[in-house]
Amino acid sequence: MKRGNQMKNDLQISQETELEPIVEVASKLDLKEDDLELYGKYKAKINFSGINRSKDNAEGHLILVTSINPTPAGEGKSTITVGLGDALNKINKKSVIALREPSLGPVMGIKGGAAGGGYAQVLPRKISTCILLVTCMPITTANNALSALLDNHIHQGNELNIDARRVIWKRVVDLNDRELRKVIVGLGGPIQGVPREDGFDITVASEIMAILCLAADLEDLKARLARIVVGYTFDRQPVTAGDLKAEGALALLLKDAIKPNLVQTIYGTPAFVHGGPFANIAHGCNSILATKTALRLADYVVTEAGFGADLGGEKFLDIKVPNLKKAPDAVVIVATVRALKMHGGMKKDELKNENLDALKVGFANLKRHIRNMEQYQLPVIVAINEFVTDTDNELTLLEHLCENQGILAKRASVWADGAEGGVDLAKAVVRLIDRKEANYKPLYRLEETIQEKTETIVKKIYGGNGVVFSKKAQKQIEEFTKNGWDKLPICMAKTQYSFSDDPSLLGAPEDFTITIREIIPKLGAGFLVALTGDVMTMPGLPKKPAALNMDVTNDGEVLGLF
Repeated sequence: MKRGNQMKNDLQISQETELEPIVEVASKLDLKEDDLELYGKYKAKINFSGINRSKDNAEGHLILVTSINPTPAGEGKSTITVGLGDALNKINKKSVIALREPSLGPVMGIKGGAAGGGYAQVLPRKISTCILLVTCMPITTANNALSALLDNHIHQGNELNIDARRVIWKRVVDLNDRELRKVIVGLGGPIQGVPREDGFDITVASEIMAILCLAADLEDLKARLARIVVGYTFDRQPVTAGDLKAEGALALLLKDAIKPNLVQTIYGTPAFVHGGPFANIAHGCNSILATKTALRLADYVVTEAGFGADLGGEKFLDIKVPNLKKAPDAVVIVATVRALKMHGGMKKDELKNENLDALKVGFANLKRHIRNMEQYQLPVIVAINEFVTDTDNELTLLEHLCENQGILAKRASVWADGAEGGVDLAKAVVRLIDRKEANYKPLYRLEETIQEKTETIVKKIYGGNGVVFSKKAQKQIEEFTKNGWDKLPICMAKTQYSFSDDPSLLGAPEDFTITIREIIPKLGAGFLVALTGDVMTMPGLPKKPAALNMDVTNDGEVLGLF
């Protein structure tokens, strides 16, 4: 598929693509129809018999796709992930793609369909909200069922002696809705419950989303759900979902949601699209079950972690890998000339102009991400996602800048040229895996203190000088250590736009500190969330939400999902 004079948009391309029945897509992975639970003709879930049948298969190679810090200029991490998977199949390497599901909130807000683009996208396009893939709705239901059981327990006599002022469990909704950040529940008299302050998070930032994506199976799911801390008693002892005897009901609501979803790319490459935790709040990776199943069914699995390597990449390697029990065989860092020029000080409306000096300055962002990923002792390669406005001088300069760091950079035009545009990258990734052995080394030891682990992330990944803990965070650290929660990994909640906690500091800022304002225990997920700066667990909608451009025709065709 060669670049034409007039490039079609994502929707046009998707509408012109003849999809394969999902049963045929599954057969490429030696999955039978009995291994599937069909949701129409073009999407399915892998049932437990299909998952279990592949358990004895040897695992394939794992390729992690991450990126520089995102900018409004665009990086195309999902596009490269999809295009690389297609290109690997084109060079006769049996490959599968493992992506997160797009969330309804960002899709209707600012992010669009979030399933690749151009000739490197996951189809059918209309599935591009996780609510339609039967994952987010059960998670929302399970989360709010726990809230209902908790408030009912307090109302019905409060045997556990729960202090309503110290309930930390929030309700969720899968849409950006700033009005719900802080609410009062239980108003209207004694029969309406016990009045207390409450609030909503977005579903994809919830602990149950993280749990679903980190659970190894239904048994592990139930155990993790039982460990969820919902609040504290009047004498400040933690209360869990297990104390409320809620884990069985929650697992029942999630029993189908935990099964991986199977769809396809334009080229018919199988794609496991499952789970969607935010990378700036949660760990930002697709489910363990999806990745593990893909590894047993293919020779190469291409997966991605959300946002830049300072967030999703770090969390994949320090949170997901210990649970997956498999480290990446290679890390692909996606960068664009446009975005690096923006990191170098250019404004968005100027990016079409060649500017080698801005590119050199902005390269500092990519350079730091390269060094960060090399700390894990993993092979690293840079994928340059091409834009039509890129000049040959700029592309050549970026390649040379990477070479000077001892890193190979390969151009990829998968958006415009599909699988063919990713062949050079695919061949280079295969060579890298064959010639350079991965020797995964975690960033920190779990035995270190909460302060030490947090400082390690800030100094070694962000390039900061250190960490400032608020009085509240200091008190929480003391309490969590006493409770024995200090041996958990740290999940940093931070702006995705900068290495720092200030979104305006682009490039590779230096001489800054990170402020931790609060730490939230996520024992079910198995990590502690450290809230930095003013990052929010419930985003708002932009002034002109993408939802305003969405519609549906009389024959059911989806419009406005880009």
